[in-house]
Amino acid sequence: MKLLQVPTANLEERIKEELEENPALEIGEDSHEDNYADELHDEFSNDSDDFEPDGSTEDYDNVDISEYVADDDGEIAEYKLKDDNYPDLEDQRTMPYKVETSLHEMLLEQLGMMKLGEHQQKIAEQIVGSIDDDGYLRREVSSIVDDLAFRQNISTTEEEVESLIKIIQQFDPPGICARDLRECLLLQLERKKAEGRGTAVDKAIAVLSNYFDEFTKKHYEKIQKGLGLSDGQLKDIINQIIRLSPKPGGNVGEVNKAESYVVPDFFIVNNNGKLELTLNSRNAPDLRISEGYRDMLREYDRGSKKDKRQKEAVIFIKQKIDAAKWFIDAIKQRQHTLLSTMNTIMLYQEEFFLTGDETTLKPMILKDIAERTGLDISTVSRVANSKFVQTEFGTYRLKFFFSESLSTESGEEVSTREVKKILSDLVENEDKRKPLSDEKLTELLQEKGYNIARRTVAKYREQLNIPVARLRKEL
Repeated sequence: MKLLQVPTANLEERIKEELEENPALEIGEDSHEDNYADELHDEFSNDSDDFEPDGSTEDYDNVDISEYVADDDGEIAEYKLKDDNYPDLEDQRTMPYKVETSLHEMLLEQLGMMKLGEHQQKIAEQIVGSIDDDGYLRREVSSIVDDLAFRQNISTTEEEVESLIKIIQQFDPPGICARDLRECLLLQLERKKAEGRGTAVDKAIAVLSNYFDEFTKKHYEKIQKGLGLSDGQLKDIINQIIRLSPKPGGNVGEVNKAESYVVPDFFIVNNNGKLELTLNSRNAPDLRISEGYRDMLREYDRGSKKDKRQKEAVIFIKQKIDAAKWFIDAIKQRQHTLLSTMNTIMLYQEEFFLTGDETTLKPMILKDIAERTGLDISTVSRVANSKFVQTEFGTYRLKFFFSESLSTESGEEVSTREVKKILSDLVENEDKRKPLSDEKLTELLQEKGYNIARRTVAKYREQLNIPVARLRKEL
């Protein structure tokens, strides 16, 4: 189950960890995507040795090690006195870490360039340390004063802290150390004003200073009337504001590569009307049991001397081989489960994978796939939530294909995904100067034959992250 949840992008690291921990496990040197070479080897092999050099797990099942584990000398073997749950104290590992400049390090560098006294420097460092990753200072000034008094024994006032906040707000990136969105946007506009960006910036400052609530709720008529603006001037102001960053600290520092792009677990190709499914095996190399361990086990089996040291060596080898066999079987089981689940989904939603039309998606729940594959529902859920498939129409998370059913006027059951797609298309093609209300969207869907209530339309709209009609309005 743990291996099943590991994303393809991280599976390579998991295999590397196992290779480092278990010397009996190794990567096959002659790894091929097809099995033709292996089949030829099996067909023409003339090896007479009982131990085949292909690292097969069956090679180690016939070794009799009863002589080595029998305690005929009455001594307790050293391996029995060890607890595998705790690593050896002398095992010092060096953990690699990513080198990057964080937001706080960037701010502290700029703070180091300011000519501040020791007292003010410590207060400013406390303020910088209180800034969230997105660049906002959400801690109250009074709380910062208390933190300095109780934790660092530094006495200060709210006025002094506020003055230092004003200094930090001049740092890069613009908008840093703001207490709320309004202040963040105003700080960025003030920076533009200082650079002489024109009258539109001054008017944008006036809008956010006096009509921030009206602006966020798109009550543009009130803003125009209050400031005496024309439609053209209002458009210029809106363009100035929407170019600002609502999270000034969000772009600082490197993004984790594993989170910045998706590595698909499956590939589906349409080959002249026939769907072909393949599993992404880039991060799942051909694993086998080490030939060196095979040779060692054979030598110990042929040896005549059966002392305590030899017993411990054989037990160690056997344990490592068993662990390697378990891991290889677990990887194979992972691949089998993934392929079985994805193949069933592909056949169930065959029309979508052939056409890419979301309206062709059938209603499908976890139970449907679990019954067809013979897997547990929880297993199907793990696969659906953590895996991706690449098609010629794009890359999708598997849970995208699961949806409840909805009845049409003719009694036919359709996927809610189909209804959401039509709803999304209606909103996308609407007149933005007169956006469609939920009532109008409900009427349009009912005209298309879908039995749906207004509250259901509102729920689907929210799930699609589509705002209400008033907030979709454009000039």
